[in-house]
Amino acid sequence: MASTSDIRKGMCIEWNNDIFAIIEFQHVKPARGAAFVRTKLKSVADGRVLENTFPSGTKLDEVRVERRKFQYLYQDETGYNFMNNEDYEQITMDEDFIESPKLLKEGTEVDILFHAAKNTPLTLEMPQNIILEVTYTEPGLKGDTATNTLKPAKVETGADVRVPLFINEGDLIKIDVSTGAYLERIKR
Repeated sequence: MASTSDIRKGMCIEWNNDIFAIIEFQHVKPARGAAFVRTKLKSVADGRVLENTFPSGTKLDEVRVERRKFQYLYQDETGYNFMNNEDYEQITMDEDFIESPKLLKEGTEVDILFHAAKNTPLTLEMPQNIILEVTYTEPGLKGDTATNTLKPAKVETGADVRVPLFINEGDLIKIDVSTGAYLERIKR
């Protein structure tokens, strides 16, 4: 058990039947009334952000969370299969745990957060950006670099992405995983 005086950024707590990471906190001592701690909490499971105020001295259930590096192997009927980079143990995760499963390429390294006491996976964190090859798009035209017009393209994982007109089949592009948006073309 931890109290409000132990709160620190990055600490994980179990609250309202969910596990939250503290992303911001502020100890407040008003002129009148009791002290309290204003916090901003991010759910480890689904990423929603909540603001909550804890009265000073409140006991909190601290949860130890471990971040482990895994490599994506393949997808089959049981789910998405990952291998631990240290001990080569394999685990299978449902699509619900993955932020952008359509952008997951074989060999991609991801972080999986585990509840240390129960040794159960909580959530999967993809890299911020991923580089993929365009497998299909309409041909680009010379000189179409001045406008912000976008066209549909299909990448090697099967995901659909909107790209600028100058992108052609075979080009490598960098994609923002959280939004699925095109960022830039990568030179080979």
